[in-house]
Amino acid sequence: MELEEGNNVLCTVDKIIGTTVFVKIENNGEGTIITSEIAPGRIRNIRDYVVPKKKIVCKILRISGDRIDLSLRRVTPKERKEVLEEYSEEKSYESIIRRFLENKAEEVLTKIKQKGRIYDFIEEAKEDAKEFEALAGKELAKKILDIVKTEKKKSIVVKKEICLRTTNPEGLNEIKKLFEGIKDAEINYICAGKYSLKIESSDAKKADTRLREIISEIEKKTKKHDFEFSAL
Repeated sequence: MELEEGNNVLCTVDKIIGTTVFVKIENNGEGTIITSEIAPGRIRNIRDYVVPKKKIVCKILRISGDRIDLSLRRVTPKERKEVLEEYSEEKSYESIIRRFLENKAEEVLTKIKQKGRIYDFIEEAKEDAKEFEALAGKELAKKILDIVKTEKKKSIVVKKEICLRTTNPEGLNEIKKLFEGIKDAEINYICAGKYSLKIESSDAKKADTRLREIISEIEKKTKKHDFEFSAL
């Protein structure tokens, strides 16, 4: 998985030096968390929140070269649950691959990991199995995918908020026009120019990516009109 600012990632606490926590990002190098991003309020002892070898879910704040700044406190309980569920699903996929491919499993898993997460690879293979068939063989790939496809996936709701304001007397109609054509996301008015956009899906990553695309499209349209836009 290519890392981007705003992404939530699973990490393992590596070490704590002074007021900085060093973590290993699952399959994606290393990052750091400063004390103010551990938890809200005053922190007397960092080890009340993190200890070496503990798995935690963090949000990527900044990527600058090889430096990745993370936050623990900005991850919502819902986001944490989604990442941990994906991790659990990935371990399940790995177990199934090992069971069917036996001695060949390690070689195949190594090649998959070179491309990214096992979870993402298998999710994509459900739609197009050619790459997986090339690694595992057509017959075994089909057996593995038949099993993972039958596993019941929970539907989750991915939600984001935006703010749109304008002094144009026809502002409400203009806002409606901005939302025209968006069929795959539910848009609701909250209050005072605030709107929520949500997608229900079994794939949190795809839903999040699609919402980002929709918000980017809306932002581009607002630049052609007299709007104040912000993503919350």
